[in-house]
Amino acid sequence: MIENWMAEVQKTRRALRCSMLETVLDEFDSRITGLSHDKRKHKYRQMAENPFRFFRGSAYLFYYDVTKIPFSFHTPDDKPTWIQGDMHVENFGAFQNSEGDIVYDANDFDEGYMGSYVYDLLRMTVSIALYCEQYGFSGAEDRMREFLRAYYKQLKKFVRGKEDPVTLFYTENNTKGPLRKVLKKLEKRDSTRLLEKWTATEDGARAFGLSEELIAVTLKEQEKIKAVWQDYINSLDETDRKKSEFYEIKHIVRKNGSGTASIGLDRYYILIEGKQECAEQLDDLILEMKEVRAPVPAYFMPYNEEFWLKYSHQGERVVTTQKAMHHHDDPFLGFVTIDNRHFYVRERSPYKKRVKPEDIENEKEFDKVLEVFGSVAAKIHARADVDIEHSLLDYHSEEAILSAIGEEYEAFETQLIFMSMAYKERVKQDYVLFCGWLNEKFI
Repeated sequence: MIENWMAEVQKTRRALRCSMLETVLDEFDSRITGLSHDKRKHKYRQMAENPFRFFRGSAYLFYYDVTKIPFSFHTPDDKPTWIQGDMHVENFGAFQNSEGDIVYDANDFDEGYMGSYVYDLLRMTVSIALYCEQYGFSGAEDRMREFLRAYYKQLKKFVRGKEDPVTLFYTENNTKGPLRKVLKKLEKRDSTRLLEKWTATEDGARAFGLSEELIAVTLKEQEKIKAVWQDYINSLDETDRKKSEFYEIKHIVRKNGSGTASIGLDRYYILIEGKQECAEQLDDLILEMKEVRAPVPAYFMPYNEEFWLKYSHQGERVVTTQKAMHHHDDPFLGFVTIDNRHFYVRERSPYKKRVKPEDIENEKEFDKVLEVFGSVAAKIHARADVDIEHSLLDYHSEEAILSAIGEEYEAFETQLIFMSMAYKERVKQDYVLFCGWLNEKFI
């Protein structure tokens, strides 16, 4: 009798959670994003690869859950942090900044919004736990401690004036281990690598080579992009803006197969003229135009009317978030509107690369990576405040965060790691339910 009762309880729990999962997935991927059945199936098949990939593709589920959990160390609602919004192990990477430095930094700002810093840290630490389990690194709690302690120590350096978040960035000169190896290798990379990989010259004209990844656009799509191209140029910072012929469009293709959460949103690669002073150099450039929607955290964080009034254009919000968080940002950052849909534009860096699991030999090497990630997280939180944006944030976020933690760092760390480990188990259970639902609904 008791066994039957317990089995019934477990069955009901699974049914209720599965119903909730379906509701959240339908709301965000169908009603809000408007993905077709086939696009949802494609996205979910990728999410079904493993629990870590599932976590990456379901930020809305994460925020739906964790914003209901009490936590002792939030900053006050009137002192939010400009958060990255989707912080996880694979949203850090290498690229070349506008000064020519090969740097390692946060590299995805689609979910940038105002809210508690805790959610960036919690999403990151849960991802560390899942990453460790997925790729065979032991001691997930110790790995999380490395990240959190680096974050905390870096905030204290900023407050004490030992380092400046406005000018701090990470290159091969101030990194160690796997990150430094990646950055050193990139220093030798030819800047024309992507052009040679994805384009070719025929009858004197350079164009993209078509493939499963790069697909021809329709004439209508091409006309719509060209119709708003001057709007893009006008959105660039005046100091970065070049003569109009520099941005002359040579070819446009649709980009497939990137990301997980952004599957189903339009993304284009645009080949532009460029113009280097040295005529013998290959001077064309590849820009990426990506559709973006309202940030997922906004559906669950306290409403910030001032933020929405200033950044009602979602492309502008993403661009401004990146500019606020990066030192020497991409000079091609801009935004446009096509058919009432918002897009942002950036350069597709030939130096884009991230540390992969196979680059990390052991836990000690992983700790070196996480130490930099913790410092980068502190930097983007401390930089995107009164230092950069005076009208929205009239205080230093690093001071507000350290005030919230107070003299109880050990308690803060213990509580955050406990929540992360518990939520990691929740993700694994949800992943099993999700796979079952996927096979039933999207055969």
